[in-house]
Amino acid sequence: MATYDRAKAVKEFDESKMGVKGLSDSGIKTIPQIFIHPPQTLSNIKSSSKKTTSIPLIDLSNVNSPNHRPNIVKQIKEASKTWGFFQIINHNVHVSVLDNTIESIESFHNQPHEIKSKYYKREEGQGVMYASNNDLYRTNAASWHDSLQAWMAPKAPEAEELPGICRKEILEWDLHGSKVAEVVFELLSEGLGLESGKLNELSFCESRAIVGHCYPYCPQPDLTVGITPHTDPSAITLLLQNQVQGLQVEHDGEWVDVNPVHGGIIVNIGDFLQCTTQGVG
Repeated sequence: MATYDRAKAVKEFDESKMGVKGLSDSGIKTIPQIFIHPPQTLSNIKSSSKKTTSIPLIDLSNVNSPNHRPNIVKQIKEASKTWGFFQIINHNVHVSVLDNTIESIESFHNQPHEIKSKYYKREEGQGVMYASNNDLYRTNAASWHDSLQAWMAPKAPEAEELPGICRKEILEWDLHGSKVAEVVFELLSEGLGLESGKLNELSFCESRAIVGHCYPYCPQPDLTVGITPHTDPSAITLLLQNQVQGLQVEHDGEWVDVNPVHGGIIVNIGDFLQCTTQGVG
């Protein structure tokens, strides 16, 4: 029996530039061994039985009202402390912008291999990169996802560097998303007892990346995961979720499903902001 060489298998998969979407589209019946996770990992990420539990949903429709803003600030402060996640609605970004962004990223991933492979590389932290598993060479078990990543600041890519099929939508979301992030930072500042513009003065929005994940059909979902449990290193992450349930967050030692809310934007308090604010309040 041939000895399994994981390093060789990883290198061959990476150099094929086909990603897991390519594996899925090829019609495979079993997943490559590099994607198989140990049973302990898989058993630790099962959903909680508490079906009624979900991340806080916060309405920003009256965010500029002196009568309502203090309560919104209070909700965001509490959600940040107890969950590290919350979902905002009525955030002043039209739902079509969110839908178009999600659909354009999906369209990119649905392109033929020969088109996507032009963007396949491993140069994290700059420009535009399409790849499967940023940590492919650093992890013991790969996850079942591909990603398109575009660093928009501090140095934005030239427009023509962005894939044409999602260029307009990425640029539009970056514009709208930056404004939403500024509002969230204002509310977080007030929740910390600071002046409204304090966190924005720290230039958190001046380093931005847009990442679009793809989780294609997997023939053996019981052996792998779409993405491993993790925290985000950023100050905050604005997450757009399609209508396919799958996102989970850890709360009080249990994994809780995040139900999609059409038009909602999920906010994740990242490691950097937690360290900067000593836990947000």
